Amino acid sequence: MIRAFVVDDEPLAVRRLKRMLDETGRVEVTGSSSDPVDALAALAETKVDVLFLDIQMPGMNGFEMLAMMDPQPLVVFTTAFDQYALKAFEVNSIDYLLKPIEERHLARALDKIERLHGSAPPDWKTLLAQLTGALKQPGAALAAEYPERIASRLGDRIHILDLAKVTHFFAQEKLTFAAIEGKNHVVDHTVSDLEQKLDPHHFFRIHRSTLLNLAWVKELDAWFGGRVLVRLKDAKGTELQVARERVQELKKRLGA
Repeated sequence: MIRAFVVDDEPLAVRRLKRMLDETGRVEVTGSSSDPVDALAALAETKVDVLFLDIQMPGMNGFEMLAMMDPQPLVVFTTAFDQYALKAFEVNSIDYLLKPIEERHLARALDKIERLHGSAPPDWKTLLAQLTGALKQPGAALAAEYPERIASRLGDRIHILDLAKVTHFFAQEKLTFAAIEGKNHVVDHTVSDLEQKLDPHHFFRIHRSTLLNLAWVKELDAWFGGRVLVRLKDAKGTELQVARERVQELKKRLGA
């Protein structure tokens, strides 16, 4: 059995990957964490064969966490960003999984881990230097920092949504939806998570339950009690309420 540890700042992503690993019958998940600092402490006390490690995490990203580990286990990076210097992963004989993770890609990674198990670990110093250099290329850091797509899952079917087409995200009845062309798609993130992960130049939280794509704003209408309604450019002319304390910042973002 492969002994594995999972680190991802999204608890839902941790639970899903743990379930997928358990279902393979090939992996014993010895621990998991949604906080890279806590994960470092746990891994100092736990020997594992492989670390499934998210790249983009607040406070400390996956590369920074890996650089602090000594000794370092084999690592499978998990990421929603396909711009992340993937050639560097291939050259250094490690693996990566693009989110949402598919079973066939997970099986590929486990096959590779089994082949590498017991061999010398990759040259992490060289790898991290390559990644740092790649991300310093003109435009690379910005492109890699925020996703351009997001997954929506319905049963066993996964739809990949273009974020530029999402007018807004909203929470309702303990679920989060992405609104596109009059249709609502369930996503596995809370509004708070999305606020942290998406480009703040494009997405702004106008209410505790609503994250707005600023590119879809058509006009602002004054409402009672000092509040404001946002009218969107979509076919329905959707109206969204702006929380009173968010009005001034929204106007600033829109240059109004």
